[in-house]
Amino acid sequence: MYLEFDKMPEHSRIWIYQADRKFTTQELDWITERLKTFCNQWNTHGTLMPTSFTIKFGQVIILAVDESQLGASGCSIDSSVRTLREIEQQLGVNLLDQGKVGYLKSDDLLEVSPFLGIKSKVTEGTLRAETIVLNPVINKKSELDNNWLIHAKESWLNKYFMN
Repeated sequence: MYLEFDKMPEHSRIWIYQADRKFTTQELDWITERLKTFCNQWNTHGTLMPTSFTIKFGQVIILAVDESQLGASGCSIDSSVRTLREIEQQLGVNLLDQGKVGYLKSDDLLEVSPFLGIKSKVTEGTLRAETIVLNPVINKKSELDNNWLIHAKESWLNKYFMN
């Protein structure tokens, strides 16, 4: 059952998917309707779960599930992946490839780059130790406020910076 994202409990499990480009206004409308429909029927072993989503920076989809009553099963997670794959195919974007690094070029402008090109972004100065990056290892809604947007030097990218 779909709930507004801000109504989801802080302990909700989240999954973060970065698109390789920003969505258009029409695409955002379509994604919103598609994900609301999906969340309204997202279930585990036939039992509906409190679920939600939000879209950040116009290209990052965050799915949330309150697992306090019943955890998301492998089949229910697979159904979310199928929905994201449908979004990928419909819009011609890459969401499911986890080999990407998201970083802020300004307060609200996100750049998503393939992992393989990150070292060159550091070398050319586009990505610096103080650059804000999306932390890919968080998995609770509560972590979005304090641990999702971090400095590159506080992430696994630290190995690329002179200490």
